[in-house]
Amino acid sequence: MDRVERGVVRHGVRLMVRDYGGSGSPVVMLHGLAGHSGEWDTTAGWLRERHRVLAFDQRAHGASERRPADVSRAAYVADVVTIIDELELGEAVLIGQSLGGHTAMLAAAARPDLVQALVLVEAGPGNPDADLPNAIRSWLASWPVPFGSQDAAIEFFGGGPVGSGWAAALEERQDGWWPRFEPELMVRSVVELSRRSFWPEWRQVSCPTLVVLAESGFFSADAAREIARDRPNTTMVTVPGAGHDVHLERPEAVRAAVAEFLQGLGGNRSGRGVGRNVRSRSGIQSETHTCEKLGQ
Repeated sequence: MDRVERGVVRHGVRLMVRDYGGSGSPVVMLHGLAGHSGEWDTTAGWLRERHRVLAFDQRAHGASERRPADVSRAAYVADVVTIIDELELGEAVLIGQSLGGHTAMLAAAARPDLVQALVLVEAGPGNPDADLPNAIRSWLASWPVPFGSQDAAIEFFGGGPVGSGWAAALEERQDGWWPRFEPELMVRSVVELSRRSFWPEWRQVSCPTLVVLAESGFFSADAAREIARDRPNTTMVTVPGAGHDVHLERPEAVRAAVAEFLQGLGGNRSGRGVGRNVRSRSGIQSETHTCEKLGQ
């Protein structure tokens, strides 16, 4: 896919941005922990028909600064703000998956003047989890690096589009294929998530918001209801038969949900829903929660 690679520097940390072009209101896409901007190539292909589309390797990931000193939530958020400012995007739509969605949410809460709308894919405010850093450390330690080939990596990551998406993040060295990140920095990136919740920031989000969850993802039905209950004017979509990497596994379903949401923005800057439960053309279940629906 045609794109321009741009470098943006903040406090000595270089961030590599994929500018897919397109015209219209800007969209900035954020990948998850241990991911890379290329995960959004398919999404960018259709989004740029109506939007200017960008994605970037977040700090400590991919082609961006590999070993930044600061991997706090605040640093990740400040990078988003810097990219919007430096590239003179004005108000942007933020789309983020997993940790990238969490970063997008915090950016929307902190700088509502820069965020037109928010799309969270398998992401939410979260609750403290003291085991999270060790779980991430153990997960990364299970990777049989270096992989002997990209095909071996694709198989390890489950095959299909999900396996291919993860394998595409690897770099080839003389002895095999390696991740483009330092495992311990991935662990440090989730330390704050393990210590506190971010529900206050979620309540501060004022822009229209879509939350896309997977039927077999990281969020239970109870967690989804809690997200909607805490900020009622939120459109919730659940994609059946998909896991946490739903943007890779079911890109057509994510496209249907995001396209419908963006087309429905119009002049709606307040984030108010319309109180509906519908089954869209893609077969995904969509709910727009309102205060009345939740009895508030």
